[in-house]
Amino acid sequence: MIKTLMKSIRQYRKESILSPIFVSVEVFIEMFIPYIMSWLIDDGIMKGNTSLITKLGLFLLLMAFISLMFGIGASYFSAKAAAGFAANLRKDMFFNTQNFSFENIDKFSSSSLVTRLTTDINNIQLAYQMLIRIAVRAPLMLIVSIVMAFVVNAKLAIQFVIMAPIMAILLALIIKNAFPFFPKIFKNYDKLNQTVRENVRGIREVKTYVHEQEQIDKFSKSSNMIYKLFSGAQKIIALNAPVMMLLLNGSMLLLSWFGAKLIVGHEMQTGQLVSMFSYSNSVLFSLMILSMIFTQLTISQASGKRITEVINEQSTITQPAKHPVTDLNNGDIVFDHANFKYEKDSDVLALSDINLHIHSGETIGIIGETGSSKSTLVAMIPRLYDVSGGAVRVAGHNVRSYDLKTLRDNVAMVLQNNVLFSGTIKDNLRWGNENASDEEIIAAAKVAHADGFINEFPDGYDTMIEQGGNNVSGGQKQRITIARALLKKPKILILDDSTSAVDTKTEKEIRLALKRDMPNTTKIIISQRIVSIKDADRIIVMNHGRIEDIGTHDELIERNDLYSSLNKYQSEKEK
Repeated sequence: MIKTLMKSIRQYRKESILSPIFVSVEVFIEMFIPYIMSWLIDDGIMKGNTSLITKLGLFLLLMAFISLMFGIGASYFSAKAAAGFAANLRKDMFFNTQNFSFENIDKFSSSSLVTRLTTDINNIQLAYQMLIRIAVRAPLMLIVSIVMAFVVNAKLAIQFVIMAPIMAILLALIIKNAFPFFPKIFKNYDKLNQTVRENVRGIREVKTYVHEQEQIDKFSKSSNMIYKLFSGAQKIIALNAPVMMLLLNGSMLLLSWFGAKLIVGHEMQTGQLVSMFSYSNSVLFSLMILSMIFTQLTISQASGKRITEVINEQSTITQPAKHPVTDLNNGDIVFDHANFKYEKDSDVLALSDINLHIHSGETIGIIGETGSSKSTLVAMIPRLYDVSGGAVRVAGHNVRSYDLKTLRDNVAMVLQNNVLFSGTIKDNLRWGNENASDEEIIAAAKVAHADGFINEFPDGYDTMIEQGGNNVSGGQKQRITIARALLKKPKILILDDSTSAVDTKTEKEIRLALKRDMPNTTKIIISQRIVSIKDADRIIVMNHGRIEDIGTHDELIERNDLYSSLNKYQSEKEK
């Protein structure tokens, strides 16, 4: 974990090194000041030596100023290094998620990824800033204070040697009991973020079904669980303060008692006792700071593990190791005994022994009951998933041998719930081709029958799309996403139930336009409506992850019970 996280320091190594150096200088100067103070009191004030008081006073002012400057420098460098480290971690996590396959995405929920990119990163940032500044200052202060205490008076300094291990043992016990709470806390943060995300995205449905109170209760349950876990952890961590105060007060009493006896016995001077009080405070203060550091590191350890899980996650779909195919010249597709399962260790196949040849330029319809793996089948073509067995070939090459960008640039896939992004309609359309001209954009929109309603907006193609596309209807959103896919000028076009929100008349016009304007493009249309696919060259009937039958509409009506029953039911429903 540490090795993975340290790779993200990169350009902030200099600040990460300078901060502890500046802290070290600051501590050495600070710890030397009480020693000079003892001279000032014993040889200056007690003996009335005005000249020495002046010299030592000025020297102390100079040392305090230098210590202050190094302290400011340490704060600046640690803050810059920690902020840069956190920025790099976010970048590394986000960049890696862009390489994830659908299988990787399924492993991490979106709410969990948001928590890891925000809360967990913030924890690591705070911990790192403490690590390169306070975590250097506290142990160094502890060591130097004890050494200087022995220089002043070895007899009194022995108590520090006794106190330090006692405190370390108590601190270890506190951390050991508090740590198990934090992984649970972050898992519940994931649940809370998921609740908020679902509520915000589905706020219209929440209000439509009057489920506000149910959502409030769901949020409260997650929030209360986080509160409960945090409270449990804080009750244990809160023991730090009273334990520290007990040791601090006990140390002061022992110093006062034995120090007074040593002064009376002329074995120690007043100034030395004053410096011992200062070193005592420094020792116990450094121990208290160390307890805070260990607490934060305990929290950040759980966050660090969650972050490294994302950074170290390897995409299950990778580029070919050698000589990837960079040319895809037709839309011919072959499924050769293809199998697929979502879990590697599972015995359940989502797709079983798929044998299929789709000719370039052919229009294929796919139909089947919900859960028959229609979408899973077509997801194999652009390698959104990889087959678990067998092979999928496009234009004569195994899809695994293609350069991923080449493959996916030539396979356009439009889903039922495709997303529109914040920006103008034109910006969203250019996702298909960022270099598309206005003429090409309008042409694609006309094929998708989107040009008409776009021009009805006051700003036309420059109309701003709200987050999630909430200012356009479902049918309009689907037509925009179809136009976006067409701008790729793909060799293979997959429409996965992507006209479900479009009326049948407009849908028919879209199909005719696709047939007329894209004759050489292989078109695969998945639909629950037979009317959407009845004119296809061939129709595939899927059932429980298998191809049950393939044929034209008329052939399937005659020989396939599932297809004919669906046709009969839908025909009666339309009457």
